[in-house]
Amino acid sequence: MKIAIFGGSGATGRLLTERCLTAGYEVIALVRRPAEFAYAGQVRVVEGTAFDAEAVTRTVEGADVVLSALGARSLKKEDVLERAVPLIVAAMKEAGVRRIIVLGSAGALSDSLKKQPAWRRWFVQKIVYNTFLKWAVASQIDQWKVLSASGLDFTMVMPPMLTNGKGRKAFRVDGVALPRHGARISREDVADFMMDQIEGKEWVGKGVYVAW
Repeated sequence: MKIAIFGGSGATGRLLTERCLTAGYEVIALVRRPAEFAYAGQVRVVEGTAFDAEAVTRTVEGADVVLSALGARSLKKEDVLERAVPLIVAAMKEAGVRRIIVLGSAGALSDSLKKQPAWRRWFVQKIVYNTFLKWAVASQIDQWKVLSASGLDFTMVMPPMLTNGKGRKAFRVDGVALPRHGARISREDVADFMMDQIEGKEWVGKGVYVAW
């Protein structure tokens, strides 16, 4: 199986790349700086950015599944997903590739906090989503809108705060809203869950929340 990876040089993207190689998949990764990419010698590298339609097309061509760990790297207005996701969707349609699994955020949907206590709903929505993560959340909302209207077999994995610690191999999964008191999860656990979706069918065409 051939997997195209966007955001492969990021913290979660590196974990996805490593897991794809361990699973024996052929990997194509779009990388801005191949010389700095730890897996450059083990995957087929396309040099460029996710904002370059031609590079995106070359990355997607021949893939069976697309994995994306793209996202903002700061609290500033970067418009990464707003610019990149439409190009990926267009390239997939042109190449006849249907399956895409993306890293999203628990803030992407308006009812994501409905299982939380009232005080936490207020704090997370007003202080976190509407203030500190304002632009990052806006990008995730846009990603959801584009994917849900794409007609592709997408899955958007929506965790709360990501940690860089060891995965627990045990976490909660919910298709309705963020699990109650679900405040964080490790990138390792998220990467493992995203990998499971390559063969999994349960969350096709859906968003899914994961949290400890």
